[in-house]
Amino acid sequence: MSKVVVTGRVPEAALELLRAEHEVDAWEGAESIDRAELLRRVAGADAIVSLLTERVDGELLDAAGEQLQVVSNVAVGYDNIDVPACTTRGVRATNTPGVLTEATADIALGLILMATRRLGEGERLIRAEEPWKWGMFFLLGSGLQGKTLGVVGMGGIGQATARRAKAFGMEIVYQSRSELDPAVAAELGARRVELDELLEISDVVSLHCPYGPNTHHLIGAAELDRMKSSAYLVNTARGPIVDEAALARALRDGVIAGAGLDVFEKEPQVHPELLEQQNAVLVPHLGSATVETRTAMAVLAAKNTLAVLAGETPPTPVN
Repeated sequence: MSKVVVTGRVPEAALELLRAEHEVDAWEGAESIDRAELLRRVAGADAIVSLLTERVDGELLDAAGEQLQVVSNVAVGYDNIDVPACTTRGVRATNTPGVLTEATADIALGLILMATRRLGEGERLIRAEEPWKWGMFFLLGSGLQGKTLGVVGMGGIGQATARRAKAFGMEIVYQSRSELDPAVAAELGARRVELDELLEISDVVSLHCPYGPNTHHLIGAAELDRMKSSAYLVNTARGPIVDEAALARALRDGVIAGAGLDVFEKEPQVHPELLEQQNAVLVPHLGSATVETRTAMAVLAAKNTLAVLAGETPPTPVN
């Protein structure tokens, strides 16, 4: 029986799978596990089931020991894991792609609607008990029909977001490392363009690319300046893809019309200048936050763990 350390609270269905075959040490605290406590707990672990809030680096891998076989991340993104360090030590790293695609695309579309129709501003006004009266020019927003959605990163979530936007009557352009399958491109009516062109012609720019050195601050002051003054930026990928200080200035100065963010550079902190912008919709990393999706993510992470410990290839390996 192997030792499995789970670094945070996960749905019981995943723990049941793991406990049926192995010894499980699961952190049950309401807050994220303290780093020192995490380093202590992983000692002697054969497997680590990690949340995106935990940094899995050389220090943690060394604290676990040479018997460690797998790190199973309960997330599709794995920028919290030093994958080369895992590979060097012969540790498999896995993630949970696919199962959160639809839920995250729903949030992306929700942010698009909230930003373009100024729903956040309207809700804040009501809750503040401010006086208001219907009028022809009261809280005017922007419709989506006939507008262009620019998708940066046309993987599964980007495609799912594009399908939703197409149903709302939007035209689709995208920037991605590779061409879409011709059948998918035809279904979406999607055209591949370079990032600069996408920024210049899109009415809404939605970010779905993975985070890494090549995408750190992919959207900064220069890129925001390329966007239409009537355009909106939406980010449901990873916070550091956007330079938050530059975005706050762009929103304040009318460089773009608005933004919707589900992720932030230094979560759970949000840039204080962003908090001051009424044209920014800010939600606390809810992309996968449905009972069904979070359960599916944890179960897939458990299955990845069990496969590696059984000497099998995991369903969704990273390295």
